[in-house]
Amino acid sequence: MKWATRPGVHVDRAACAWLIRRAVDPQAEFIYVSDAADVPADATPFDMPGVDLGHHGADCSFETILNRYEIHDPVLTAIAELVHEADIEDDRFDAPAAPGLDIIIRGLSLTLDDDAILAAAEPIFNGLYEYFKRGLILGRDPA
Repeated sequence: MKWATRPGVHVDRAACAWLIRRAVDPQAEFIYVSDAADVPADATPFDMPGVDLGHHGADCSFETILNRYEIHDPVLTAIAELVHEADIEDDRFDAPAAPGLDIIIRGLSLTLDDDAILAAAEPIFNGLYEYFKRGLILGRDPA
């Protein structure tokens, strides 16, 4: 299935693409369009103004995807809080690692094209998933 988002991938879009491949559509193909009106009929738009899988209320797009697809995974919820703070910076969640995640993805955006950012971000988000998963199992931050 095709998924469409804006060019210039930053933290929420990178996280959403990872989440889509991990929990919704492992074979997802990503395309980039500047305006939601230009999304092809065979693509699902995300993290674009005015689309269903975008920011809604106080939620970032990652949180919206979790809600729309009814994904109930406490590890993904922890990552959602991190992504939310990296993207929105409203202090809604205690996520001290958020600025670091934002800097890493912004740094990738300075050196890579959008497809390469998504590829480079995948192991970053896989690592975050394992870190938070082990933290939940252990009841503390992993060593």
